[in-house]
Amino acid sequence: MSDHPKFAVIGGGSWATAIAKMLCVNLSEIAWYMRSTYAIEHIKQNRHNPNYLSSVEFDTNKLILTNDINEAVAYADYVIFAIPSAFLSGELEKLTVSLKDKIIFSAIKGIVPETSLIVGEHFHKTYDIPYDNIGVITGPCHAEEVALERLSYLTIACGDMKTAKVMAKNLNSHYIKTKISDDIVGTEYAAMLKNIYSIAAGIAHGLGYGDNFQALLMSNAIREMKKFIKKVHKMKRNINDSAYLGDLLVTGYSVFSRNRMFGNMIGKGYTVKSAQMEMSMVAEGYYATKSAHKLNEEYKAKTPIIDAVYDILYEGKEPKKVFKKLTEKLD
Repeated sequence: MSDHPKFAVIGGGSWATAIAKMLCVNLSEIAWYMRSTYAIEHIKQNRHNPNYLSSVEFDTNKLILTNDINEAVAYADYVIFAIPSAFLSGELEKLTVSLKDKIIFSAIKGIVPETSLIVGEHFHKTYDIPYDNIGVITGPCHAEEVALERLSYLTIACGDMKTAKVMAKNLNSHYIKTKISDDIVGTEYAAMLKNIYSIAAGIAHGLGYGDNFQALLMSNAIREMKKFIKKVHKMKRNINDSAYLGDLLVTGYSVFSRNRMFGNMIGKGYTVKSAQMEMSMVAEGYYATKSAHKLNEEYKAKTPIIDAVYDILYEGKEPKKVFKKLTEKLD
C-alpha cells in the first residue's frame, strides 16, 4: 500500500457525512458513495448534504461523488462503511469489485440482521477478509457535534496497530482526538449494546423517571455490558475506557441521541411503528435489541436491561409494568 492511501466513505447519512468532513481536513481527495442521486447533485451545486448535517460545507473539488458503490470501492485502499446495519447486506450485494485487497473499517453501530454478526465478523466470515484488514471507528462522538466542530473523541480499533494508526492520523484534527485499540470485537459490541441501553434511558425518561434513576440505570448498564462482552470475547480490557463507558454515557444522555429519542417516544406511549415513522433517522438500537437477545440465548449473560427493552419492543409489553419490574432488579 502506498504512503498516501486513498479513502472511500460508503453511506449518505449523518455519520457518513461527519466522517467525510473529518477526512477532508487531511486529504486532498476522497470517494463518497451514496444512493441518492438527488443528494449528490445537491452537494455538487450547493456544497452541503441536503438531508443530513446540512450546515457542513464541503470543498467539492475534494469529493469524488458517486451512486455506484463499485466506483468508490475500486478507487480506495481504505473503505469506511457508515450505513445502518439493516441495509448493509443489500448494499454489498451490488458489489462486483473484490474487497480482498481492501482495508475495511466499520463505522456502523449494529449487527447485520441476515447473519446476526457484528459488522467486522460479517466481513471476516462472509468475505474472507483477515482481521488485520478490518477495523472499527467508534465514539464517544455524535455526528452533530462533529458538524459544529466541538471537541470530540474517536477510538480506532484494528487487529493491526499500523493500520489503526493510519486511519487515526487521517481522522485527527484540531477538534477530533483519536486513540487506537486492539479490541476490535469488544469495541464493536460496545457500540452496538450502548444503543440498546440508550433506548432504555429514553423509555425511562418518557415514563417520567428522573436523573437519579438514570444514573442508576447507566451504572447497571456498564456492568451488564461488561458481562455480555466478556462472554462473547474474553480479553483484558478496561470497561471504563471512553470506547465503552464514554460511548454509553454520550448515547444515554445526549439530546442528539436518536436511540434515546426513540425510547423516549416509546415511554410516552408511541407504538414502535409510529415512533419509527416519526423519526427520519434509523434508531440502530431497535435492531440491536433483537440481535443481542438472540445472541444471549447462546451466551446466557445476565442482562435484565436488554431483556426489558426486548419485552417492550418485540413482545409488546407495557413499558410502565416492565420498568416497574426492572427497578427491582437494579442496584
